[in-house]
Amino acid sequence: MKRTIALMLLLLSWSLAAGAKEAAPVMGDPVLQERVMKLAGELRCLVCQGESLAESHSDFAADMLRKIRELIEQGKSDQEVKDYLVQRYGDFILYRPPLTSMTALVWFGPLILFVAGAGLLIFNLRRRRTRVTEAPLSEEEQARVKNLLNEGDSKA
Repeated sequence: MKRTIALMLLLLSWSLAAGAKEAAPVMGDPVLQERVMKLAGELRCLVCQGESLAESHSDFAADMLRKIRELIEQGKSDQEVKDYLVQRYGDFILYRPPLTSMTALVWFGPLILFVAGAGLLIFNLRRRRTRVTEAPLSEEEQARVKNLLNEGDSKA
């Protein structure tokens, strides 16, 4: 029994160690680190999509942080780093993409559809009002209504 428990504990410890990852190397220069993290905060992780590169723990984010650090060490400006990544991955990597015809459609498309739908609804409601006209009752229908009303008065 003791051997079984010892074997299970040994296997458990191995499985936990297998899932561990190496710690990301810390940059020696705090100014460089701050600049990399500032840039990474403005870029989207393409794997997580809801997180910035600075927040993400994916392998892609770690690779991008290394690449950003390399580009900065080569003397590239922040804008040159962004341009390099946009050229490679498209505008989607930016959290604040530039206003283009495509991004304008994404931002203003729902508003345009809402206004068009409201206009169509108002148009149809006004057209329906003009189409529905009350037809006057015939003499026979008027007599029937009077009889029904008189019956109701006599019962009360």
